[in-house]
Amino acid sequence: MTKVPSLPYTKIIHALQRDSWTVVRQRGSHIRLQKQHGNEVLKLTVPAHRPVKRSTLSHILKQARLEVEQFLELV
Repeated sequence: MTKVPSLPYTKIIHALQRDSWTVVRQRGSHIRLQKQHGNEVLKLTVPAHRPVKRSTLSHILKQARLEVEQFLELV
């Protein structure tokens, strides 16, 4: 299993957008994204930090239903 990297939030947002996530809004230092997945809407929040902690990115990827390897292909 590949380790979760520590990346700036801009790279994380761009990678998620390549996976058809859209930025809905930003409030302070938190960016809200959502994606239509079948008949449900997935939502997640990415903190605007440089870098985003590895543990935080791990939780984001779980919410996004992405494996680390899939995410690294998008980055």
